[in-house]
Amino acid sequence: MPKIVFIGAGSTVFAKNLLSDILLLPELSQSHIVLQDIDPVRLETSQIVASKIKNALEVKPQIETTTDQAAALVDADYVITMFQIGGYEPSTKIDFEIPKKYGLHQTIGDTLGIGGIMRAIRTIPPILSVVKDMEKLCPNATLLNYVNPMAMLCQAINNTSSIRNIGLCHSVQHTAQQIATDINIPIDEVQYLCAGINHLAFYLNFEQKTSKETIDLYPLIAEQCKQNAPLRPMPGTKGLSDAVRYEIMNRLGYFVTESSEHFAEYVPWFIKTGHEELIEKYEIPLDEYPRRCEQQIKEWETLRKDLENPDNEIKIKSSNEYGAGIIHSLETGIPRVINGNVSNNHLITNLPENCCVEVPCTVDGDGIHPHHIGELPKQLAALMLTNINVQELTVEAVLKGDRNHIYHAAMFDPHTSTELSLEKIWELVDELLEAHGDMIPAALKN
Repeated sequence: MPKIVFIGAGSTVFAKNLLSDILLLPELSQSHIVLQDIDPVRLETSQIVASKIKNALEVKPQIETTTDQAAALVDADYVITMFQIGGYEPSTKIDFEIPKKYGLHQTIGDTLGIGGIMRAIRTIPPILSVVKDMEKLCPNATLLNYVNPMAMLCQAINNTSSIRNIGLCHSVQHTAQQIATDINIPIDEVQYLCAGINHLAFYLNFEQKTSKETIDLYPLIAEQCKQNAPLRPMPGTKGLSDAVRYEIMNRLGYFVTESSEHFAEYVPWFIKTGHEELIEKYEIPLDEYPRRCEQQIKEWETLRKDLENPDNEIKIKSSNEYGAGIIHSLETGIPRVINGNVSNNHLITNLPENCCVEVPCTVDGDGIHPHHIGELPKQLAALMLTNINVQELTVEAVLKGDRNHIYHAAMFDPHTSTELSLEKIWELVDELLEAHGDMIPAALKN
């Protein structure tokens, strides 16, 4: 049975979902599971949850916990990363509050923008420490990364290591379900080709396949996107509008994967000082990620007690995450197709060769096989390049210890550059780096 290591298992709810997916598969139900986290209190809760899942499913995995990363990784077959460096306090609050002093507002701040840049700077060194430990302790293992900012972290890994890895996100399959619901087509009749970069991939085709025919669904999608955008469910809100993605579909002719609240801060067109009417028109939820964090923190103690209560049954169901399926295919040889983040290597011919792309991949007993896409529609590639520029400069800054490239990344960021002068961008970067203190690699502090 494979040894599967969860790095950051104190992310209890996410770990619960992935572990349930793994143990629901008979071929993986006796796996050796190691839960690792630097927070022993959160780790204890995750251990209780893991035991509940084991008992509820009546399976016999070997489950252990540790706060020691190196010890966890010895002889691992699969390593799943799921951590956040710096947490909500202090790091996320710094990433949102300081830019607001300069008039720079964000929604999520985990992928691009000044928040995404800072998150990458403090996260690349820890994830590379996992990779370096893997090279010594489990060099043949496969790394499944769920940590954001996905593209920057995967590019940093691929630029420095030969460890087999793939970056995983649920935006492709999640959005496909949303589109199918919008146009009233059963998702099990839908097939699609989706490619691009993480959080900025597009459905190049979206079709209904029946026993009799294959129907192009884009005319239906185009017609739907001329209507009022729906509200997408989100705890603590009445629902979040998808107006930004509907607008982009109308302008570019293709539907994008990541949500409207994410997409709004990847481009210069929606969050603009002096054009507050855009915020109202597209119902853009500024400071949405801090709101979610505060809600989760407020509800955590109640949730923790519920999860730990021995009298409470645990609810187990399959998620739509790819992780367990990848492990299953690699172990059994049963092929499946997922969308993953990998090094480009001529997969998308009009994007840079060494950038990180999100493409379909076939997984089987011989490994992970990314699909060749070829050339993307030029308008889509042009948009992606504005984000890739920021990603590559940020990765280079951390790997080479070049502080100048942090300024350059912010300077070319589509949202930041729209809002701030060059002088203010330099001042903002300096203030953020100082505020993050020891979270910032030493080479970038001066």
